Amino acid sequence: MNNPNTVFIILIAIIVINFIVDLILDGLNAKQYGAKLPSELQDVYPEDEYKKSMDYKKINYKFGLVTGAFSLVLTLAFFLLGGFKWAHEIATSFSENSIIVGLIFFGIIMIGSDIITTPFGYYKNFVIEEKFGFNKMSIATFFGDKIKGWLMTALVGGGILALIIWFYGVVGSNFWLYAWILVAVFSVLMNMFYAKLIVPIFNKQKPLEAGSLRDKIEGYGNKVGFKLNKIFVLDGSKRSTKANAYFSGFGSEKRVTLFDTLINDLDEDEIVAVFAHEVGHYKRKHIIFNLVLSILLTGFTLWLLSLFVASPVLSAALGVDQPTFHIGLIAFGILYTPISEITGLLMNLVSRKFEYQADDYAKETFGAEPLVTSLKKLSKNSLSNLTPHPAYEFYHYSHPSLTKRIRNLRS
Repeated sequence: MNNPNTVFIILIAIIVINFIVDLILDGLNAKQYGAKLPSELQDVYPEDEYKKSMDYKKINYKFGLVTGAFSLVLTLAFFLLGGFKWAHEIATSFSENSIIVGLIFFGIIMIGSDIITTPFGYYKNFVIEEKFGFNKMSIATFFGDKIKGWLMTALVGGGILALIIWFYGVVGSNFWLYAWILVAVFSVLMNMFYAKLIVPIFNKQKPLEAGSLRDKIEGYGNKVGFKLNKIFVLDGSKRSTKANAYFSGFGSEKRVTLFDTLINDLDEDEIVAVFAHEVGHYKRKHIIFNLVLSILLTGFTLWLLSLFVASPVLSAALGVDQPTFHIGLIAFGILYTPISEITGLLMNLVSRKFEYQADDYAKETFGAEPLVTSLKKLSKNSLSNLTPHPAYEFYHYSHPSLTKRIRNLRS
């Protein structure tokens, strides 16, 4: 790949092929809408609710086609019209410092892209989600989240990017090792303190009040040797009626967060079953495994980046004569797409295996049926697709389909 024109064509081809693959998978999945439900799922939806879930999926499918096509056209136009060169020239007009240039360059692209696509996000929340009764977000919250997201990206993402560019300027191609250490430390800290430091910026969370639910959760925890006094309730209902729960941290910082919508949707035994599933992830060391795997994958990616980032051919392919870190990073990111798709598939395979293991743990230590009924309720309340196409499920799902999870729980 010594010819910039050849590299340019390869970059465009990767973008287009990736779009076509997603288009085919989405189309296959859409053909499954309305398929006959397996016997295990006959009681999830009343007939009218099942029709509503199909309407929801069809509208989202059509909306996805529009947004995907728009994104593809916008990306190709940016490539063909020399958008990266234009952003680079604006950035260099402000400074000759490589760190400042890189931050301005990515700021132009990321903020510009976000502003252009904001109407789609607005429509998704205030038209589609509103129509089906999911949206609880106010317009002020929507735009407030946008501003907070920009600030977080500027402070955290911009800070990490600035340090990586600085490493590159000081040690050259060996920057990847220092960048890897930086990202690894950041990943560990985020895993431990995300719920304490980041979540409060967007949501309110408070300790679960004393009562029968807390007693049952703590009683189960004591039974399986999982002592936990940090159980929090998050005001997820300020944005959506959809429910969730998650486990974060480890050691003295481990905590479970329950969305208030989850508490409203499920009975106490079902909530404890969901908690047992999360404890299963912890007991089976899934959190540590995923963290280590993510750090190793990051190291591999950064090492690979170090081999290509200074290539004059990559920079020239995007219209910039002088090799720069930020241009090399953009070109490498696209070239890396096929590898990231493969690693994503492998991560999904591992994730689905872990979900089965966590389900098994909940079944063995608490009971299968409370988890089965909780999964059914959560699927019903979020109008989930109960009959995904096998190819779509294999490619995109980090969790097994509801049918497979229920069959595993009842086996």
